[in-house]
Amino acid sequence: MSHRPRKRFGQHFLRDPSVVSRIVAAIGPAEGDHLVEIGPGEGILTAPLAALPVALDAVEIDRDLAAALRTRYAGDANFTLHEADALKFDFASLGDDLRVVGNLPYNISTPLLFHLVEQRRAIRDMHFMLQKEVVDRMAASPGGKQYGRLTVMLACSMEVERLFDVPPEAFRPPPRVQSSVVRLVPRARQLEIGDESLFAALVTGAFSRRRKTLRNALAAWLTAEAIAEEGIDPTLRPERLAPEEFARLANRALRERDDALE
Repeated sequence: MSHRPRKRFGQHFLRDPSVVSRIVAAIGPAEGDHLVEIGPGEGILTAPLAALPVALDAVEIDRDLAAALRTRYAGDANFTLHEADALKFDFASLGDDLRVVGNLPYNISTPLLFHLVEQRRAIRDMHFMLQKEVVDRMAASPGGKQYGRLTVMLACSMEVERLFDVPPEAFRPPPRVQSSVVRLVPRARQLEIGDESLFAALVTGAFSRRRKTLRNALAAWLTAEAIAEEGIDPTLRPERLAPEEFARLANRALRERDDALE
């Protein structure tokens, strides 16, 4: 399959067979697994996955690529194509214990990750090719400049493991950035968060003011005294807090909000 990459879809097609082999090995598909590929594109990763004794669903937004894939796998009973926008797709409708894979369009990677996290109860694991800078943020530790909203929001529900880097020349056309393959697995014990919307707002607010102290960055939710009562120094900056501490502060803000409504 040869297709002119479309900029509006952020298309950079993987073309290096050795990278494909490493991705498949990292996934480690077993007989009977249910795989879901996001953005199969020209099908370089689709082909080795479809050859395995697995169920494979593919979600492709580009109608020309979807038509080519539909023709190629017309006789394959284990392959199902969904011509759809992955940002709006209901992955949970495919079943549970899903293994999601893909070379994600870099221009929508963060909102797509959040969309998938919302449906994590239907997912066993995820293996994605992403911009290296995004993976750096996903796997960052507290205190570093890469640590931020994305790190905290993912860490509450996912174990993140960087696997290996991929150079630009492995793609057509080559992107201007380095890429990385990452594994995400839903945490066996997820952080207890009483209100996920409030938690997301608090974390977003904190990192939008990351150069301020918690006393100032979280003033819309908590007083300095309340932060201190949770065992956290209100003079710290947001990047110093572990995800568990953000969860604790969000739960405190929830209790105070509920108390005020009574």
